[in-house]
Amino acid sequence: MNNVLIKNLVKQLQDVQDGDLWLDETFAKKIDLLTEEQAFTRPIPEVHSVAEIISHLLEWRKGCILKLQGQKSLLTVESPEDWKSNDELKKIGWKKLKEDFYASQYHLIRLIEVKDDSFLTQKYLDTRDTFQYFLEGMIHHDLYHLGQIGITVKLLKVKQLVK
Repeated sequence: MNNVLIKNLVKQLQDVQDGDLWLDETFAKKIDLLTEEQAFTRPIPEVHSVAEIISHLLEWRKGCILKLQGQKSLLTVESPEDWKSNDELKKIGWKKLKEDFYASQYHLIRLIEVKDDSFLTQKYLDTRDTFQYFLEGMIHHDLYHLGQIGITVKLLKVKQLVK
């Protein structure tokens, strides 16, 4: 089976989650030691909490998984589930939110690791978008928000030092 590109995408997905990135930051390093209180705190009103960002990433991963399975995803940037409030997320809890986040990555990887590279060039439903486009987009999206989480955590540390 020719799956060199798939293996590369799987490695990138794994590395950003908890691997060995050259930038030396991963989701595991950023979120695993956060307390529930820290995860749900907005360091300033205009900055999302870590929990809000993780929920946002989870929703887009779920949408990507549906697409990779050839199903329709109705998630848009206007969808209410795109950015859930801290109040909604507190009902789920930080532990469960993290578990679901990590499980979504596992599910995504299990779904694609058995595919041939030709899968990547297939179009999603009747669109011009390929599965490679969605997978690369997920990696870019993850890295963007990993940086946001880094800033949020840094602001939380500054806030605690001021107190």
